[in-house]
Amino acid sequence: MKPIPILSQKQQLKIVDAIVKAEDCTSGEIRVHVEPKCKADPVTRAVKVFNRLEMYDTAARNGVVIYLAYESRVCAIIGDVAINEVIPAGFWEDILANMQAAFAKGNFTEGIIGAVEAVGEALSEYFPYQSDDVNEQPDEISFGDDDEDEMEDEED
Repeated sequence: MKPIPILSQKQQLKIVDAIVKAEDCTSGEIRVHVEPKCKADPVTRAVKVFNRLEMYDTAARNGVVIYLAYESRVCAIIGDVAINEVIPAGFWEDILANMQAAFAKGNFTEGIIGAVEAVGEALSEYFPYQSDDVNEQPDEISFGDDDEDEMEDEED
């Protein structure tokens, strides 16, 4: 676990536990990515994170990234193609609104866990757990690296 100002190690473990529980009901994969700053549009940045984490590398193309840049106060959710084909319009926006409402009250852990649970519920509806399911992505929180981000920005 990486120490960050908005989440203690205990809070990070709660988020990881929420990811594990959510994935127990679905064949989908959920990742949470946290970094201090977002120098671009948060959706654009979340797409880069999605690709860097290789979230497209799932058998059913049902990976999701919940992205948060806490100093910039922005967040985004990106789902892979199979998810985006089946979820209703406005689905990601509804989850983001609930997450941002929790953040506005200073409840970062609850906001992230609420988003993980909502994503897990949707994934379980469209991509239910299969008896032969394999965990295709790590459950741990991933963190941004400022040096890597600067290099990516220079490439754009």
